[in-house]
Amino acid sequence: MRVLVADDERLLAETVAEGLRRLSIAVDVCYDGDAALELVSVHRYDVAVLDRDMPGRTGDEVCRHIVASRDGVRVLMLTAAGGIRDRVDGLSLGADDYLTKPFAFAELVARVQALGRRSGAATPPVLDQHGIVLDVPRHTASRDGRLLSLTPKEFAVLTVLMRAEGQVVTAEQLLEQAWDEHADPFTNAVRVAVMTLRRKLGEPPVVHTVPRVGYRLGSG
Repeated sequence: MRVLVADDERLLAETVAEGLRRLSIAVDVCYDGDAALELVSVHRYDVAVLDRDMPGRTGDEVCRHIVASRDGVRVLMLTAAGGIRDRVDGLSLGADDYLTKPFAFAELVARVQALGRRSGAATPPVLDQHGIVLDVPRHTASRDGRLLSLTPKEFAVLTVLMRAEGQVVTAEQLLEQAWDEHADPFTNAVRVAVMTLRRKLGEPPVVHTVPRVGYRLGSG
């Protein structure tokens, strides 16, 4: 999953982003509406977390742009105003969910994950393939009953591969879905993450390289 967090409260935005990254979610951060509009025009996000009261373009304007683009990005609006009228106004813009500040981080995570499952083709929160059980909400993975100790990036790569259900995933797709905007497209980060993931998954190998194309999950 890839998420945009746009909030002019920098400490809050960075804290939210860091917490989501620990759950293997790729996060880009910005602090005003103009930057948010620029990012959504360049990158494909599953979820955008928008503060309604940002400088420059407001969160409302960014939300309208996202909804009008019809690219499937789900929007979670944040605001310090918790009245019913405020919630109704936010949802009427086309936002998918609404959360009032201050909020519990666990609730924000649950809402982001729920919206992420709705951003594309429906996928179950627990994936089970080739003896691998991946519980996305609980952030746990096992193979044949053996608990896997994965880094956040390895977990993210495995999630993308399992959701592809045996289809080939290119290195570019992995960068787009599992890394943030600062990822160098010429880096070997994808290759390294796949290599360490293979080692932790053990035998028989289930992550296969398709020469000059990408990677796929399968039994052979």
